[in-house]
Amino acid sequence: MTKGHSISARHIHIKGIVQGVGFRPFVYNLAAELGLEGWVLNSSSGVEIQALGPGYVLDEFVERLMEDAPPLARIEYISATTIPPSAVDVPDGHFIIRHSQAQPGEFLPISPDVSICDDCLRELFDPGDRRYRYPFINCTTCGPRFTIIQDIPYDRPKTTMASFVMCPDCRAEYDDPADRRFHAQPNACPVCGPKVWLQIPNLKSQISTGDDAIQKVREMLVEGEIVAVKGLGGFHLACDATNDDAVALLRERKGRVDKPFAIMSFDLETVKSCCEVSDDERALLTSRERPIVLLRRRSGAPISPLTAPGNDYLGVMLPYTPLHYLLLEPSGSLDIVHCSFPLALVMTSGNYSEEPIATDNDEALERLDGLADAFLLHDRDIHARCDDSVTRIFSGAELPIRRSRGYAPYPVHLPFEVRQVLAVGAELKNTFCLTRDRYAFLSQHIGDMENYEALRFFEQMVEQLERAFRIEPEIIACDLHPGYLSSKYAREQEARCKEQEASGSPASRVLHPASCILYPVQHHHAHIASVMAENGLTGEQPVIGVAFDGTGYGADGAIWGGEFLVADYVSFRRAAHLKYVSLPGGDAAIRKPYRTALAHLWAAGLDWDDRLPAVAAAPLGERPVLLQQLKQAVGVVSTSSVGRLFDAVSSLAGVRQEINYEAQAAVEFEMLAEDGVGEAYSFNLVGEEIDVSPCIRAVVADVRAGVPAGVIAARFHNGLAQMISEVCLCLRKETGLKEVALSGGVFQNVTLLGKTLPLLRESGFTVYIHRLVPPNDACISLGQAVIAGIKA
Repeated sequence: MTKGHSISARHIHIKGIVQGVGFRPFVYNLAAELGLEGWVLNSSSGVEIQALGPGYVLDEFVERLMEDAPPLARIEYISATTIPPSAVDVPDGHFIIRHSQAQPGEFLPISPDVSICDDCLRELFDPGDRRYRYPFINCTTCGPRFTIIQDIPYDRPKTTMASFVMCPDCRAEYDDPADRRFHAQPNACPVCGPKVWLQIPNLKSQISTGDDAIQKVREMLVEGEIVAVKGLGGFHLACDATNDDAVALLRERKGRVDKPFAIMSFDLETVKSCCEVSDDERALLTSRERPIVLLRRRSGAPISPLTAPGNDYLGVMLPYTPLHYLLLEPSGSLDIVHCSFPLALVMTSGNYSEEPIATDNDEALERLDGLADAFLLHDRDIHARCDDSVTRIFSGAELPIRRSRGYAPYPVHLPFEVRQVLAVGAELKNTFCLTRDRYAFLSQHIGDMENYEALRFFEQMVEQLERAFRIEPEIIACDLHPGYLSSKYAREQEARCKEQEASGSPASRVLHPASCILYPVQHHHAHIASVMAENGLTGEQPVIGVAFDGTGYGADGAIWGGEFLVADYVSFRRAAHLKYVSLPGGDAAIRKPYRTALAHLWAAGLDWDDRLPAVAAAPLGERPVLLQQLKQAVGVVSTSSVGRLFDAVSSLAGVRQEINYEAQAAVEFEMLAEDGVGEAYSFNLVGEEIDVSPCIRAVVADVRAGVPAGVIAARFHNGLAQMISEVCLCLRKETGLKEVALSGGVFQNVTLLGKTLPLLRESGFTVYIHRLVPPNDACISLGQAVIAGIKA
């Protein structure tokens, strides 16, 4: 300690992502550098420090805690309180790391999983390193976090690494303040850590282990076989992305006809050989989150067209675990003569379509039997199932499509405090959201809530995150739709809670015994509230909210999806919307866009002309039934959906008549839109209704005139963007509002977004879009939570 200066003491409390990121070792080394005495520990509410030294040195200490924090740390709050020097329990004049302290009711954010760092990657391929080719190498700045954490504070005994006792070498690193693995909780090596092995379905014995197993898997992939690979947050199904037969076989087995597969390549140069990569896309690809990034495919790229049929983009990611690098290394040894390893592997979720991703070895061997020819397994348990995130670059910044690994469960910071809420989200692309104070903790991607397996995954994660963040919800928010599994879950929780209150028995789950407030929230109001919340809007002034999607249950019982709302967090007014069109067969019309096209033709007063592709696609025996349904309004659903309008125009233009994944017709239609087309189809605003008939008539005329589908697509996108701008101008004239918020799955369409934003900004609007959470239904839970947390 510096002599000749008066001694002071500080108690410092830090909140944020400060556990599992090397923060205590950083504090320890900084204190040692500055000659301070005291201690640091993890608690359930963050990091606690007591430091003793000259006042000016303590000031520098606090300043450098913020300025020099580890790269993975995110400091959200720091307080430094002066305390009497005698209050500091100084252990022999040193600075030490103390044992963690659990504090009832306290919480802190949990670090997402982090991709392998450059230092660990160098060691992985260094023949002289003791972790050479060890597939679980990690340190304080990389590796698993969220997927292995069982509780806080973040210490090894509270992770799935608890059963692996460190060997003397690993323990020495763990205890050495000068080592990169000082207090790295998942620290391990080939001697003491997790192991990898190869197993064939129906055989309980291991075929091979360690690097030999990895090499055998590589050979199987080269030969066109499909391998289930246990990863960070679940299993992938892997095959050679350059092999048409392998990709076709995977599609057949998985029951995934056209929906794009993600691919993984060894390095950035390999990705550039297959796709166009901008500087912003490069930064996103190589970020520590390592998401799947949508990149434009290069003409002639040697990737099988079956990876993403009808799509100009490929979903590409770089390896994010040591095991991935070992699988994909281009120069590894292969026993197959004259054969190099593929440029890319398909790496798609290890499940049958619409099921949650498999995580447990036994579960995978049972569920994925019939999908995979072999299994590459390991014995580090996955506590939290977590799919890969999907994102893209739009206008120089990130536009999320699926927020999961690498991002979840990092919270959205709210501009105000809210009550403790569990918001259960929507049916498709489900996430849930838990709130307390100014934090909104969104779950990872749950998926489509359409089966029991998805519901069980949802329930398990609700319990895990309520426990981790010490949240006892006072309110359960849900969608208005009575048929959503998530909404049924919310109603069942409310009923169970009331029964428990009446009987005086304790709650059977984490919900607080008084948590009997069920708060239904309209779907599109939730969309707009979510984009407001992530952009930090306080809600003191309403916005013009434009919510365009495929399906959302309306306040009148119809299916909304083309909505202009004047909204804040407390209320909304439906200021304008697409005029209702009747869909014959409801969900059947979604799967068969030609039905939606026929409905729009009928609503526009146009004949069902056999020369139109949509009409030709409708079986002759089906047409009179559909016509009768429309005339008598029997078996039809009224909708204002822009998503269904995209389906209709795509069908009319001859692009897609039936779909096998959500929004397929719209995605393929967008891909065709030609550049340099100035013309636009028109819409007609009458009162609060937007009549799409002028657009439909113009599309039909163009189809009859032989106008290419790419030109039709461009004119449609132009017209939709102009309609949005014109309606917003009308609403500004009525309300004086100058802020517009865009949300809904339709705004994943970057062609539409790219045409809409300039028009609105040129008209003097401030426009808010999604940058932290997806614009699709994954954002619904955030909007529900904020609305319910404020209003109730």
